[in-house]
Amino acid sequence: MVDAVTIDDTRAKRNVAVLVAAQAILGSQLPMIFLVGGLAGQSLATNICFATLPISMIVLGSMLSATPVSAIMQRYGRRVGFFLGAAGGAIGALISAYGLFVSSFPIFLIGSFLTGIYMSAQGFYRFAAADTASDEYRAKAISYVMAGGLVSAIIGPQLASATSLSLSAIPFVGTYVAVAVLNILGSVLFIFIDIPKPPIPDVDAPRGRSRMELLRTPRIAVAVICAMVSYALMNLVMTSTPLAVVGCGIAGDTAVPPFLADMFSGSETSAMFKVIAGFVVTAHVLAMFAPSFFTGHLINRFGVERIIGLGLAILGLAGVVALMGVQLENFFIALVLLGIGWNFGFIGATTMLAGAHAPQERGRMQGLNDLLVFGGVTAASLASGGLMNCSGGTVQAGWSAVNLFMIPFLLMAGASLIWLAMQERRARAV
Repeated sequence: MVDAVTIDDTRAKRNVAVLVAAQAILGSQLPMIFLVGGLAGQSLATNICFATLPISMIVLGSMLSATPVSAIMQRYGRRVGFFLGAAGGAIGALISAYGLFVSSFPIFLIGSFLTGIYMSAQGFYRFAAADTASDEYRAKAISYVMAGGLVSAIIGPQLASATSLSLSAIPFVGTYVAVAVLNILGSVLFIFIDIPKPPIPDVDAPRGRSRMELLRTPRIAVAVICAMVSYALMNLVMTSTPLAVVGCGIAGDTAVPPFLADMFSGSETSAMFKVIAGFVVTAHVLAMFAPSFFTGHLINRFGVERIIGLGLAILGLAGVVALMGVQLENFFIALVLLGIGWNFGFIGATTMLAGAHAPQERGRMQGLNDLLVFGGVTAASLASGGLMNCSGGTVQAGWSAVNLFMIPFLLMAGASLIWLAMQERRARAV
């Protein structure tokens, strides 16, 4: 319930503005890290099958910290949890930079794991946007906060490419130092957030449903499944993309647009990295967040189930395009579709979940949701490196394996939506 002070959404709109800025500034670190993490891992790992393990460690850290971070926010407020996330991001980035400097893969993995604390905290931005919002404004608030990622899509890859060879002759050390600075400076934003601490419940106050009871609720179960599938499959393909683009020699392809040809001077690897940073990944992250300006409106007009279903269909289409070839245009179109599909699927699932539990269940359910979601993303990122580097013996075969891997999970999520529609139709008929 939203009290009389916030029913006009004045407070909610202020909080959305702060969270949009945090998503734009602090959120820039995730495109930076996801862009360079696999390449840095490949330079440090003794077995290339573990090239994407640093990305997996980030997501594992996010998964394991989701429940405690949610509990801290429930007890001490959102601001404390967001500061904790920024601290984890800064410390993790500095440890990762040191691991690169001394060529230690284990140290680099420790830093990556701690970075997951930031990723976990950022995941709660979308729920925080709904905390003080009315029912009518909730979907729009979530959507607008996610739209802040549009700026991070521009800042992040460009910062990664600008800092990749700065501060040290060792690639990517400067990128991780820049990530630490972003966390320190960006955390100032949380001073201005105005979300009341959840009241400590009385002894005889309703405690809400247990975790198992929540998961047995059809609407909650389907929201969690669709969020898991949308996020995990997006991460699966995105994590493999830098390795696939470099492995296919896109930077040396005559089809590279002229404006990319002079973006970078130096080694072939650096040129390939510039293509990824300046074109494919930037386009993908833009596509992830640009639809957020109208996703909330679409949900309000057509219903959350239809938007989630559309998102799943677009994810499937992204896989089809990727399987059609390994030219630059295939990577570009597939990654744009991947971003749009993630946006509709994940924002839709978040909106469905936010309206399916009571206020006293917030910390319990949101923490459980992100534990499960990032558990799926961890498994996907682990699978990504193995599928990409250890399937069929060629880059093309690995890239095909990554995209074919999406099929059963998209079918499962689509089936869950159909099942929910049948359950709710049956309930209305009674």
